[in-house]
Amino acid sequence: MPDIEAVLNPWAEALTGHFAGAETPDDLETRLPVIRIARGGGGDDMFTGHPRIYVDVFAATADEARTLANSLRDALIALRGPVGGAVIRGVRCDSGPSRRPWSNEAVYRRGATYTVDFRAA
Repeated sequence: MPDIEAVLNPWAEALTGHFAGAETPDDLETRLPVIRIARGGGGDDMFTGHPRIYVDVFAATADEARTLANSLRDALIALRGPVGGAVIRGVRCDSGPSRRPWSNEAVYRRGATYTVDFRAA
């Protein structure tokens, strides 16, 4: 089964043109906006994965973070078909984009939680 982080981060980067990875880069403040998609649990069976993913958007302004997080939500819940070595069967938004604290008050963070149903291509 493909790693959902390895499937969705390149997809998000190609979609938005912004850096996307499972970890925040060390130079986050100079690379904004940045997208972080990380697996946070969920299950699977023999043929299908059902991971829970956390999608965080980091930006220089609250409006930029909100706009990018909402655009990603819309793209994710519509995502179906082959993506990066996997076949996405569906995406459910479990907790929509909302403001989340971050250690640097000059960085605005919006986070959301999704469940993805997918299988190997």
